[in-house]
Amino acid sequence: MKLFKLQTLKSLWTLKPPDRAFHGHSRLLVSDVHSQYESIRRGKQEIPKYFNFASDVLDKWSEIEKVGKRPPNPAFWWVNGKGDEVKWSFEELGFLSRKVANVLTKVCGLQKGDRIIVILPRIPEWWLVYVACMRTGIVIIPGISQLSAKDVLYRLQASKATCIITSDTLAPAVDSVASECQFLKTKLIVSKSKREGWLNLTDLYKNQSADHSCVKTRIQDPMSIFFTSGTTGSPKMTEHSQGSLGFRPLVSERYWLDLTPSDVVWCTADTGWILASVGSLVDPWVFGSCIFIHMLPKIESAAILNTLCEFPIDTLIGAPTLFRMLVQNDLSRYKFMKLKNCMSGGEPLNPEVMEHWKSKTGLDICEVYGQTETGVVCCVFKGMKIKPGSMGKAVPLYDVQIIDKNANILPPGQQGEIAIRSKPLRPLGLFSEYVDNPKKTAESERGDFYVTGDRGIMDEDGYFQFIGRDDDIIISSGYRIGPFEVESALIEHPAVVETAVISSPDPLRGEVVKAFVVLSPTFSSSDLESLTRDLQEHVKKTTAPYKYPRKVEFVQELPKTVTGKIKRNELRKKEWGRM
Repeated sequence: MKLFKLQTLKSLWTLKPPDRAFHGHSRLLVSDVHSQYESIRRGKQEIPKYFNFASDVLDKWSEIEKVGKRPPNPAFWWVNGKGDEVKWSFEELGFLSRKVANVLTKVCGLQKGDRIIVILPRIPEWWLVYVACMRTGIVIIPGISQLSAKDVLYRLQASKATCIITSDTLAPAVDSVASECQFLKTKLIVSKSKREGWLNLTDLYKNQSADHSCVKTRIQDPMSIFFTSGTTGSPKMTEHSQGSLGFRPLVSERYWLDLTPSDVVWCTADTGWILASVGSLVDPWVFGSCIFIHMLPKIESAAILNTLCEFPIDTLIGAPTLFRMLVQNDLSRYKFMKLKNCMSGGEPLNPEVMEHWKSKTGLDICEVYGQTETGVVCCVFKGMKIKPGSMGKAVPLYDVQIIDKNANILPPGQQGEIAIRSKPLRPLGLFSEYVDNPKKTAESERGDFYVTGDRGIMDEDGYFQFIGRDDDIIISSGYRIGPFEVESALIEHPAVVETAVISSPDPLRGEVVKAFVVLSPTFSSSDLESLTRDLQEHVKKTTAPYKYPRKVEFVQELPKTVTGKIKRNELRKKEWGRM
């Protein structure tokens, strides 16, 4: 077995002193690790046969802690905004997660390979269950807390999960559909009270032994399944392995998160989104960093900004919606304690928001582009020149290209589909498959590439620009128009808080650009006809005139997925249904 990175990790244990020397040495490791990964890609070195994130990473950090070679930062730090606080070291995380592992295996009878749906808000138990699943080889399926009973039923039936863990909020929805789920055997609730037909995880794990041996998992064994949050079609089950989710950050991590064991990282993503697994769990813990979590039952600007002022958070990771919301506030009133790095992912962030944030805080927002299937694909690395409207360069794990419909690589400056080379060697980090859906899995490949379904452009410097989902592209009088560029122009106008652009049927042009606009409160009483003309003229001056929205509709809110992505397909269906 060749654990090239884990051998490198072991070399860290002897470093002194624990802080500065550790950081300096770990930075020197990056080029060495990457060169070894290049050897893997060329077939000169094997990927390790066995790997388990809990035993090979988390337990190693626990050993480093015990000998005093890690800064006295907690590994996990949770607050709820009401005065409650939880702090765990890596040793405590290991101790408690072993107890939960025993609940899953000894009490619930779950075995390696079984599937468990976990729908919990941002509470400490979510992290304990996740790590416990790693230790037992149980496949975790995270879910968004806002799921309906219909959503829960679909996920239970599609996944054939034998166990579900949730809170008081969603338990009634589960009970309403449980009789239709033939594979569901066990229901666990995280609650201060008991519920008929449910086992109480909170009570059970406290009374369990912490004596548990981590199972041996192959690097290709499944670790997690995510239901995609796409804007079209039914959610697909995207499977990630111990390798694609757990081992990947060991060789790619520093290229999007450049952390140290002294850093405190706050990712605000909902626990059902892959960004939570990546930004709030595996990736920061590779570096032994502290993961900070605020329960945030509701995303509110004041809570976010006050938390950044009150706690020593170094890195903030959030969806574009978060930053769009924050810049609506008077940022001059807030003095962040320690914030140095801001990252946005999930969908493109408008350059205007980035510029406003920079002017008021002095901080750049680095864009991260990825998918449920891929993890991080492109990003703005720390220290890299930021090009407005660009999502940075490809991470070293991936050979990212712009291709045409025949899988031919297009030259810089030409628009096409963003794709990742997947043959002859499938890159570490790419999902294993769409579970029980070989047709969709096969359709995701074209020639030697995995096709993202997103359109973009790469410039001469290797920077990628997002144009839009392939099915979001508007073709008007022969012109191809990406919705994002029109949305970016609109959001520059002070009247616009949020906007979504789609195609609308037109007897002359086939399609025209239509914008749905959420107005700022200060413009809510404006003459809408006059404001429409003003917005149209603004877009004509900001971008190519043919891209301006010939139709504008003012709305109170935009339809979104549970992860905050705008459902343009829903708007488009309604719009075309009016034809």
